[in-house]
Amino acid sequence: MSTSYSLSPDRKVSLTAGLFYLLTFVSIPSISLYAGIHDPGYMTSVGADTKVIIGGLLEITVALAGIATALVLYPVLKKQHRVMSMGLLLSRVLEASTMFAGVAFLLGTVSLHQSGLGTSGNVTAQALVALYDRIFLLGQSFLPAINDLLLGLLLYRSGLVPRLLAMIGIIGAFPLIAGYLATMFGSIGQHSVLAGLSALPVAVFEFFLGLYLVIKGFRVVPTIK
Repeated sequence: MSTSYSLSPDRKVSLTAGLFYLLTFVSIPSISLYAGIHDPGYMTSVGADTKVIIGGLLEITVALAGIATALVLYPVLKKQHRVMSMGLLLSRVLEASTMFAGVAFLLGTVSLHQSGLGTSGNVTAQALVALYDRIFLLGQSFLPAINDLLLGLLLYRSGLVPRLLAMIGIIGAFPLIAGYLATMFGSIGQHSVLAGLSALPVAVFEFFLGLYLVIKGFRVVPTIK
């Protein structure tokens, strides 16, 4: 005698969303992978291109996973507040768009390097890297704060996850916005300890949200159509 086990629709949604949230952390190594391209002597160096390409692929993966998180949760969250749920989805798409653009800037720099221009391509290469750094601030500092503020509010009012977890997302958005503004105005460095600390609450929220959805699922059973 054999038995079959199938997940309920709400469990499938929570599990899928949780896995996609955890997948958004795969680009963490990109910080070190991009070290070579930020070197002023990159255009005459050897060996950094492969690392940059790998970092770019990781960022593209994160961008697609980010869109997927909002798409998977939208049928559930729209029952709490349709406008905020649509705002979350659009914000995720915009975030992903900035990441795609950023990767294009870096790959453009790699193309310059591979063309053998040498020092004559320094100005263009440095401009492309500077564009990446600026769009990174928008796409991976400011927009994630908006995403998690909206998501935290939706989760808090729905009770789908523990409200303490939802509160981390709501509160954590504000240090990230403050860090974004401080970096934009030159008060702190983009890769400084303070900039990293400003992003920590949001990272904690998304990581533990992913874990919770994978392990536990929703606290209440949503109506999924």
